[in-house]
Amino acid sequence: MPPARASRCCSRLPWKNRVMKPRHALVFLVLALASPGLRAAAPQQVSASYDVLRNGWHVAVMKETFEARDGSYRIVSESSAVGILALFERHPLRFVSSGQLTATGLRPLHFEGARSEADPRRVRADFDWKAKSLKLAHDGRTDTVPLPPNTQDRLSVMYQFMFHAFDGMQRFESIMTNGRKLDHYRYAIRADVEIETPLGRMKTVHLVRQRGPGDSATEIWLAPQLHYLPVRMVIEENDGPRYEQTVVKLETRP
Repeated sequence: MPPARASRCCSRLPWKNRVMKPRHALVFLVLALASPGLRAAAPQQVSASYDVLRNGWHVAVMKETFEARDGSYRIVSESSAVGILALFERHPLRFVSSGQLTATGLRPLHFEGARSEADPRRVRADFDWKAKSLKLAHDGRTDTVPLPPNTQDRLSVMYQFMFHAFDGMQRFESIMTNGRKLDHYRYAIRADVEIETPLGRMKTVHLVRQRGPGDSATEIWLAPQLHYLPVRMVIEENDGPRYEQTVVKLETRP
């Protein structure tokens, strides 16, 4: 069966020149599921493309695929620099998340990211749910930390939205790893927020990060008509740069 192209869009913001550094990892900030509320079945396949802007300038294109089958899932995300930045970043930034598909959604087992095999900024996370431990490999070192329930990685979290019900919720807390560390996030929720997107005007669920000292400003818009996948994301760092990510193409298969 050919893929059915959605009439609306989804989005995510995972690109920056030095993304593998801790501060820059905020560019890829997204939510991790805290206490799941299940909805209807999610699509088995998603294929999407996104534009990433820095202070209004187009700096990258991201292509991403999600596939679930036989009780497991795999997500691949590749971001390629465009324009003059492509002269300096010749290799795409590639992230991969894989794990189990459970009754409550995605349960990551492995996550990694790098521009190439020799990339010194390579990150890796291995989830041991039985031992409740998380092994993080980065910068030539390996750390093992306790693994909280429902932890997601920065890729799986975007698709975990498909399994979560936001009806009536006003607050959302989450735990997510970027391969370097675990972070705890708190968001306020607003329903029925209409926005314009490249694929048309749509009603969304708007998530706004409740910031602490040193935190970046983060907003995410989820589209209920598209399985609650994000349609837009904005991050503004403390040092000034503003990043926007918007979907330009989205295809799904049931």
